Amino acid sequence: MKRLRPVLVSLMLAFGLLLTAYPVFAAEEGGQESPLTATFQWINFAVVAGALIWVFMKITPKIFAARAVQISSAIDEAAKIKAAADAQRRDAEQRLANLGREIEQLRADAARDAAAEAARIQAATKDEAAKIDRSAHMELDAAARTARLDLRALATRLSITRAEALLRSEMTPAAEDGMFATFLSDISRPGGQAGRSN
Repeated sequence: MKRLRPVLVSLMLAFGLLLTAYPVFAAEEGGQESPLTATFQWINFAVVAGALIWVFMKITPKIFAARAVQISSAIDEAAKIKAAADAQRRDAEQRLANLGREIEQLRADAARDAAAEAARIQAATKDEAAKIDRSAHMELDAAARTARLDLRALATRLSITRAEALLRSEMTPAAEDGMFATFLSDISRPGGQAGRSN
């Protein structure tokens, strides 16, 4: 069939040329128009119109189909863009409608957070004050113990110093000799100081 197509097209063109040439030959013969001339003119018109229609039917569907695909894809793309724009517009309108509530919610959250932070700071301050108070009491107790120990040591030193001073004032050389003699006599006795220590 594909081999016959060029042959058929060539025959149709040759027949079309003959049909177009007949009115020219008829006009040369005598100038009178015959009924066949009008018929051939109509046949000629039909052949030319048919050939033009056939060419347009062969070429234009591909062109129109390609253009239809382009238009369809452009319409689909425009629909997607419009849907995205509508979604963004709805989202923006919803955000604007909820903006007052969101601001109030943010304020309430900030106030709640501030109150919680203030309570935490108060609790931390109380804990720190309690620690400082305990530390101060412990330091005061330690200072009091140290002061008592220092006071006892001072009192002991003063007592010893006072006793020494008292002994020196009362201890005369005669009293020393008497004490020494008593000591020696206690030692020399058999039941004396030496005997008691054994």
